[in-house]
Amino acid sequence: MIVTSAVRHAAAGSAAVLFVLPVPAATASPVTSAPTVASAAAFREPTPPVRQYVDPARLNRKGTQVQPLPGAPGVPEVSALSWVVADASSGEVLAARNAHRKLPPASTLKALFALTALPYQEPSAQHTVADSELTGIGDGSSLVGVKEGYTYKVSDLWNGVFLSSGNDAVHVLAAMNGGWESMSRRMQEKARSLGAMDTHVVSPDGYDAPGQVSSAYDLAVFGRAGLQDPAFTKYCSTAYADFPAGSWSYGIANTNRLLTGADGVARYPGLIGIKNGYTSNAGNTLISAARRGDRTLVVSVMNPQGGGGLAVYEEARDLLDWGFAAAGRVQPVGSLLPVRTKAAGSAARAVSVTREGPAGRDGRAAGAAPRAGSEPAAAAAAAGGDARVAAPSGASAGLPLALVGSACAAALALWALRRRAARRAG
Repeated sequence: MIVTSAVRHAAAGSAAVLFVLPVPAATASPVTSAPTVASAAAFREPTPPVRQYVDPARLNRKGTQVQPLPGAPGVPEVSALSWVVADASSGEVLAARNAHRKLPPASTLKALFALTALPYQEPSAQHTVADSELTGIGDGSSLVGVKEGYTYKVSDLWNGVFLSSGNDAVHVLAAMNGGWESMSRRMQEKARSLGAMDTHVVSPDGYDAPGQVSSAYDLAVFGRAGLQDPAFTKYCSTAYADFPAGSWSYGIANTNRLLTGADGVARYPGLIGIKNGYTSNAGNTLISAARRGDRTLVVSVMNPQGGGGLAVYEEARDLLDWGFAAAGRVQPVGSLLPVRTKAAGSAARAVSVTREGPAGRDGRAAGAAPRAGSEPAAAAAAAGGDARVAAPSGASAGLPLALVGSACAAALALWALRRRAARRAG
C-alpha cells in the first residue's frame, strides 16, 4: 500500500506537470558539424548576397545600366554590343549593357559544356579515341591535335578544351558523355537550371550554328558557376601545358591573352580565366574573372565593334578595372542568381550553389554518375539541413524525460512529508 500510494502521487504529479506544459516542437539543431563546414569552405561557396531590392526587369532594358553612388567612377566607354560586370561571390551585377541581348557565343559556350560534362570522368581516367568521335568537326575549327587511336587522359582532353579551345577535344568528351545530341540537350538543361534563359545550344563546341545564341548575362552566369568548381578553375586558369602525342608531347598555350600576355596584350593581375572565343559570325567573345584582395569579379564581353581582334581583351580589362574601383560605390542593377519563386521553393535556392550533370534535376543519366568529390558540399549541407529539421535536437528531446523525473521526485518528497506528519500525529 505504501508503494502504491507513492506511485499514485508520482503519477498524479507527473500528469499535472505535463498537462500544463506545452510539448516542445521539433527544431533543427543550431550546431553544424565541423566536417560539413570545412568541406563547404573548400569549395569556396559564394557568400549570400546583400538583401536589398533589385529591379529584376532592369537588365532587360537597352543601353548601359548602372546606379552610381557618390564618388563612383564613370563606366568606361567600350564598343562591345553587350557586356556584364558582376561580383562573383554575391552574384550582384554592378553594371551591364544590353545584358540579355541574344548573340552567338562562339567558344565561350565551352564554359557551359565544361559545367555539364566535367563531373562525369576522373581526370586520371584514360580514353582511346575512335575515328567516329572526330567526325563532324566544323571547317576552320580550332584544334588541339587529338588523333584517332591515341590514348589520352581526361585531364589532357580538358586542357585541350580550355587552353587551345580544341573542338576535337570537345567532340571526344561529348562522345564519352552520351553523344553530340545528348550533350546539347544536357547543356540546355544545365543552362536553365542556372537561370540562364537566353542560351540556345545547337553545337556544344560553340561553332556557329543556326539558332545558337547566348547573352552576356548567361555567359557571366556560366563563369560564376565555374568558379565554384576547383577542377573548372584549375583548367581555365592554366596558361601552359604539355599535350601528349603518342610517345612524345608538345606544349600548348592558353589562347586567353589576358592570362598569358601574348600578342602584345598585357597580362591582367589576378586573372583567373575563364574562356575566350571567336567565329566569323560571333566576332570576339570573352568571359573573364579576376581576384583582387577579397573580391572576385566576373566580366563577360560580346562582339566589340572597334579596335581589332584584340579589343575584347582591352575592353574586358577596362571593365574589370572599373568593377574593382566601383566596389561599394554602386547599387546593383541585377543578380546572376536564379529568380526565386514560391513554386520553386527551396529547390530554386539549392540550384544556385549546386552542380548538376546530365538529364534530370540531379544531373543523373542512366548509368552515369559524377566523379567522386565533384558535387559541392553545399548540396550535402542542404540535404543535411532538411534532415535535421525533421529530427529534434538532443536538448529538446530530453526535456519531457527531465520533467517526468522532477515530478516523480517532488511527488515522493511530498508523500514522505505527509507520512512523517501522520506518524507524529499518531
